[in-house]
Amino acid sequence: MKPKRGISRMARSVEEHSDSKRAKVRQTGAKRTATNRTGARPILLTGGNPQIAKAAGDAPVQAYIAAMPGWKSDVGRRLDALITRTVPGVRKEVKWNSPLYAVEGQGWFFGMRCFTKYVKLVFFRGKLLRPAPPGESKTKDVRYFDIREDDALDETQLVSWIRQAASLPGFVG
Repeated sequence: MKPKRGISRMARSVEEHSDSKRAKVRQTGAKRTATNRTGARPILLTGGNPQIAKAAGDAPVQAYIAAMPGWKSDVGRRLDALITRTVPGVRKEVKWNSPLYAVEGQGWFFGMRCFTKYVKLVFFRGKLLRPAPPGESKTKDVRYFDIREDDALDETQLVSWIRQAASLPGFVG
């Protein structure tokens, strides 16, 4: 890139970084979806996972859920409602491009993430749940549960896992 007159090295660096990020989005074919509070549409990362800025509270979690593509948004709304009903005073945050749920003073007990063909539920202390969610992780205590488009949600089982997970010390990070 040819240096521009009158622009500091720092400004050129920021400009080059922005140009490379835009090019990367074009190369990967990242998609845009539901509008966020600034009016811009969030980028969908690989597998359709919404890119939502790190922020605490219900609003960023709702923005993530609204940006989930297609049927996944309905799953996200149902899960959020189940968690809110099951764990009064639940703390919500979007972190690592995923909505996370915590009990104050105990850490994160649950998260979810979009993939191309499913929504992955993450139980940070899932190995201690009974019965344990079926998806194994490389991380010692983490267990996963995947929901695909045509899967019937077993809300009784999900509520049981959520209630158990919320009662355990969670992930702090």
